[in-house]
Amino acid sequence: MTNRSSANNVIDRVVSALKTDLMAEGGAKISTMRNYQFAIAVYPPDREFEMRRKLKQMQDELQAVGWNVLSISLLQLFIERLKSKSPPSLERLIAMEKRLADKTSDRGLNYLKEKLTPEVEGADGIAQDIIRKINEFMPNATPDKKLILLSRVGGLYPFFRSSGLLRHLDGKTSNLPIVLLYPGDRQDVSSLSFMGEQTTDRDYRPRIYS
Repeated sequence: MTNRSSANNVIDRVVSALKTDLMAEGGAKISTMRNYQFAIAVYPPDREFEMRRKLKQMQDELQAVGWNVLSISLLQLFIERLKSKSPPSLERLIAMEKRLADKTSDRGLNYLKEKLTPEVEGADGIAQDIIRKINEFMPNATPDKKLILLSRVGGLYPFFRSSGLLRHLDGKTSNLPIVLLYPGDRQDVSSLSFMGEQTTDRDYRPRIYS
């Protein structure tokens, strides 16, 4: 009970601080850099549903006062990319992973990382899909009251690192406030461990809420 209460307190704190900074007088203040409106909201991976629930409440409150909020599921973008591949290429990918995994599980996983990580982190990967969705969203968005939420990131484990994705988004999002929802652990001031499993990822630029 104590651990669950502690995790919920973390989520409450993160969402409350984020909402306060988004609705700050004079415009969103989720970043200390004027031309870099990115932030990372860190939460315990096993509290995914609680985080979604709290964010939905925040989204409803923002929309009630005129905000336009676009929530983009990175998992859905990844699935769409896989579906766009030809069936034979997917079958070859699966067959090779199975053959390698029969030898050692690490070999199969490393093969998938080699083949699929560029679909997530590369310059022509999911970042391009996010940019396209933001461009479609822009004409319908109220000036100065816009927010992009990048969600369902846990579904990309173990192919994801936040620094790779944000690097390819930088300068291509019309400077809209963008919050990456990050299931993982904060190791120190600027180090994050995706899902609490990967080695720490250091990205000094985005503001981290945790």
